[in-house]
Amino acid sequence: MLTIADVIEAITSLRPSCADVITEGVIDSRQASPGSLFIAIPGEKVDGHDFIAEAFGRGASFALVQRDVDASFRTFDLRAPFSLESFVETEYAPPFCLRVENTIAALQQIARFWRRKMDVRVIGVTGSVGKSTTKELIAEVLGVLYHTLKSPGNLNNEIGLPLTLLKLSPGHQRVVLEMGFYVPGEIALLCDIALPQVGVVTNIGTVHAERAGSQEAIARGKAELVQALPPAPEGVAILNFDDAWVRRMEEKTKARVFFYGLSHEAHLWADQVEGLGLDGIRFRMHYQGENLHVKIPLIGRHSVHTALRAAAVGLMEGMNWQEILEGLSQRHTQLRLTAVRSANGALLLDDTYNASPESMLAALNLLDELDGRKVAVLGDMFELGPYERGGHEMVGLRAARVADVLLTLGERAHIIAEAARRAGMKKSSVLEFDAIGPAVDWLSANLSPNDVALIKGSHGLRMDRIVNLLETRS
Repeated sequence: MLTIADVIEAITSLRPSCADVITEGVIDSRQASPGSLFIAIPGEKVDGHDFIAEAFGRGASFALVQRDVDASFRTFDLRAPFSLESFVETEYAPPFCLRVENTIAALQQIARFWRRKMDVRVIGVTGSVGKSTTKELIAEVLGVLYHTLKSPGNLNNEIGLPLTLLKLSPGHQRVVLEMGFYVPGEIALLCDIALPQVGVVTNIGTVHAERAGSQEAIARGKAELVQALPPAPEGVAILNFDDAWVRRMEEKTKARVFFYGLSHEAHLWADQVEGLGLDGIRFRMHYQGENLHVKIPLIGRHSVHTALRAAAVGLMEGMNWQEILEGLSQRHTQLRLTAVRSANGALLLDDTYNASPESMLAALNLLDELDGRKVAVLGDMFELGPYERGGHEMVGLRAARVADVLLTLGERAHIIAEAARRAGMKKSSVLEFDAIGPAVDWLSANLSPNDVALIKGSHGLRMDRIVNLLETRS
């Protein structure tokens, strides 16, 4: 396991003889535990340096710091010039602080150093929609045969990915890492740290276009993953044949390219896709002349692409179909969308984690598969930039075809309502709200046990509060 000697060597290139084990790295003092390394990161509102005492109080053995801290915390300065003699001659029993120039850069350097000490296959996953669920299902599949580490939750950035790598141990055989994109060069940085041999790209949508500028810019950023892969046969780029932006990434990699999709031109493809509502999906999968009939518990017809990605990774990592299908059949991979009952018995599809035009359309397609009166509660989609109006209009047009009743929440979502009315939805069936309270009041008074309500919007709206209130309010 990672030790404090590894940390010091990663930062200074000098290795002391101490062998204290580091159990994990944390940036939140409340998550500190015995033996952990607390990384004090200064933020716009909160400075981690102010919580070192709390971290040590919870059992953390070490803290990375980048500024002077309370003199009661013993601190070793790892900035040049640093000598092992000064460290060895001093009582270094934990807890203590390690002073560095920049704590985030030091965390990344430690993760980079530790990754390179491990003989392990790393699978990187990126894309606009479906990264987390894809990462989870890939880990389920690989976990049938290999001891697999995965990034928890959506820790997919320049801090979260290094924290995951600190959990690596010699026993791990595979690592599955989600890689997020916000600015050019970010995925290239993550790849420099993690050295992925396999890269999976889900799709290129409009989410984060406000920051990236365009789908073309998003595609360039996501392509950094396949560009960083080693040449074939060690490197493998698993690409979505159905997405033209992703398909063109074939030209940007020296790795072996493996296409998945719904087209027979892909290496691994599916047809006869059937949505089974909350019971999952059924489809037929094709690979090298083999045909397999598959039923998995992931809900929504769009989940067939998630299954194909995970199966493709399994195939490229030497697994047989029995092992792959066992992994696909796990029932705890669905991360985002969950089904719960309101206090009066209505079925609530809670998809409130986040929203983009692509994920909105997928959720509406699931709503279309279910029986009962269909109520769509849709909120603003943030960070769409030049695609803001078009994206909201597209969702409104689909909602008009699927929903019996449409409720919108937020300023941008008025565009959804306008588009739905323009598509022929009755004016009396379209209700617009600017606050959660009145929307919940209407739903509480009008939902019946035979209704199914989809609730979805960008995370900043906190539409999960609608679900929570409807679960408790009779």
